[in-house]
Amino acid sequence: MIMAAFVFATSVVVLLFIGAQAVDESSRPNVLFLVVDDLRPKLGCYGESNMVTPNIDQLAAKSVRFQWTYVQQAVCSPSRTSFLTGRRPDTTRVFDLVTYFRRVAGNFTTLPQHFKNQGYLTQSVGKIFHPGSASGFTDDYPYSWTYPAYHAPTKKYTSKKICPEPDGSLTHSAVCPVDVRKVPGGSLPDIQNTDFTIQFLKNRSEDHKPFFLGMGYHRPHLPFAYPREYLDLYPMSKIHLAPNPYYPPWLPEVAWSPYGELKHYDDIKTLNITEPFGLVPVDYQYKLRQSYSAATSYTDAQVGRVLQALDELGLADNTIITLHGDHGWQLGDHGEWCKHTNFDIATRIPMLIYVPGVTAKRVPRGKTFPYHDVLDKRLKFQPEVAATEAGPVLASDALVEAVDLYATISELAGLEVPSTCPNDSLHVAFCTEGSSLVPIIKNLTMKSPAVTSSGRDVAMTWKPAVFSQYPRYTLVPESHVKTPIMGYTMRTYEHRYTEWIAYDFQTYQADWDKVYARELYVYASDPDEDLNVAEVPAFQELARALSRQLRDGWRKALPRPAV
Repeated sequence: MIMAAFVFATSVVVLLFIGAQAVDESSRPNVLFLVVDDLRPKLGCYGESNMVTPNIDQLAAKSVRFQWTYVQQAVCSPSRTSFLTGRRPDTTRVFDLVTYFRRVAGNFTTLPQHFKNQGYLTQSVGKIFHPGSASGFTDDYPYSWTYPAYHAPTKKYTSKKICPEPDGSLTHSAVCPVDVRKVPGGSLPDIQNTDFTIQFLKNRSEDHKPFFLGMGYHRPHLPFAYPREYLDLYPMSKIHLAPNPYYPPWLPEVAWSPYGELKHYDDIKTLNITEPFGLVPVDYQYKLRQSYSAATSYTDAQVGRVLQALDELGLADNTIITLHGDHGWQLGDHGEWCKHTNFDIATRIPMLIYVPGVTAKRVPRGKTFPYHDVLDKRLKFQPEVAATEAGPVLASDALVEAVDLYATISELAGLEVPSTCPNDSLHVAFCTEGSSLVPIIKNLTMKSPAVTSSGRDVAMTWKPAVFSQYPRYTLVPESHVKTPIMGYTMRTYEHRYTEWIAYDFQTYQADWDKVYARELYVYASDPDEDLNVAEVPAFQELARALSRQLRDGWRKALPRPAV
């Protein structure tokens, strides 16, 4: 009876929780798969009260908000390959921005390919797979997509000098607020990608064929090129530096990243930072943090445009929506910028899952996702009010992973859910190394006595740990002495434990007997992961126990059945 209050009367949503697979094509749910590049949980809905992200906050108010979601590697292509194939980097063999999984691992059935095989129209817009050689120079078309991937015409100017300087010159800079009317093409990639997405939705509202639409936003990835008016949302007086802006004591050098991605921009080059451990000057730290926030709000506006179109076209009542980052982003935390580490700030992402009629009540067309003008200074959007109108706030404290998305979306849509991959799955096209999150969604929406309003009790019966990794090729940043290394990290509710071990990138074999460095952070006393206590005598017993758990791996951390 409780569930009936949340589930609207269409066969597909009812079938979602009773496990049926076959549904009529006209009632099959669409999927809108939103991926935001370099998005850390720096959003209003994740407690960042100074962030102006009303459209994403509105989606969060009508979704299950997963508080603790982790990617499998904190860089674009390995992370995207992982959640799109449902397998971890050790299986996809993708650790960089150029390797294509189909060439080095296997012809795995990707998430959009699974939907395509079931009769869905599948379309990629913007950055879903990492473009270029990492996706076969086709964004994995025609395997994954019904149509060729769409990329905005203005994307070709991303690496050009379009950033105006006070003297009138143009540069290729990290901080790049622009007058959109004056940039080449008179637009920006995310605006053009959003325009295409809206047109795609209009066409789908007329032919009624189910679709899987992947929409990948480029910002807030570098360079921070966005309409300059978004800077007004973040006056410098309200910008704060990272609370831990220095190289942490006792941190092994192999664990630290010298933010090489950032230093290639013209404005950063002029700062003459001493490499590899020099800090970005404080005044420019403020500018970078300000522009990251402005670029995030710009992206929020584009997300709002898509959600509004979906709603006004009558598609919101039959479309599952997911929104998540591909990894986090360091904004001076630990003296680092970009990602490329195993720290929580790099591996943790926001993740929202909206299921119509399940995670929010049904409302008339046009009322589910009304657009909120991010630039309207009169805007008084209150996430808590929107949440009350949508129904109970649904937030889970469970430790979950981006690799879980494959099984989750498949189950929500009533498609076959892949089974857990065997140890050697290179020749197994359809399997997963993640777990469906539907039990968490089900328990929250049914308000089972086994869970609290925050989902904490479900969390405690879910995964006890989540796993990420990052490759290194030297023991010291920018050293000329090559040492192939893999950093395997495990995040539990109370700790993060990491081992940097020898790794053979030719045979894809890890040597757990050769450990170069260890890290251990205790969240009760060190929530920002500033103090590595792995070599402190008082923590040796704990470190040994966590080492055994890390080496047991993700298979020993699969979720126990929810009560």
